[in-house]
Amino acid sequence: MPKIIHTMIRVLDPERSIRFYSEGFGFSISHRLDFDDFALVYLRNPENDFEIELTHNKGRTEPYTHGDGYGHYAFVVDELEPMQVKLEQLGYSPLPIKEFKRGEELLARFFFVQDPDGYKIEVLQRGGHYR
Repeated sequence: MPKIIHTMIRVLDPERSIRFYSEGFGFSISHRLDFDDFALVYLRNPENDFEIELTHNKGRTEPYTHGDGYGHYAFVVDELEPMQVKLEQLGYSPLPIKEFKRGEELLARFFFVQDPDGYKIEVLQRGGHYR
């Protein structure tokens, strides 16, 4: 059976991105490959073996555009409020917590934050479908 192992995002400043994912989400470098024109940095945290691959195209100075197809990726946490406060204190400007309901049924509690390259990240409270 196929197993998903990573997602790749392009970044302008890999050290800035590493700091964001390390400070905010507990990720650390699991593997690094450096080439003349580009570098690949793989990040993961102890919670799982799924990785974020940061691709740095050396010499690029213009921010990447995300087009109209990119949405977001998501993390799940036990408690939203401490995570939101942590990200705020780190200067990452998370948005307010929202609730997603169907009628009176609470389906999800979440907030969004953007990484240094503008990639949207949904942070969900663990529960229901989101484990």
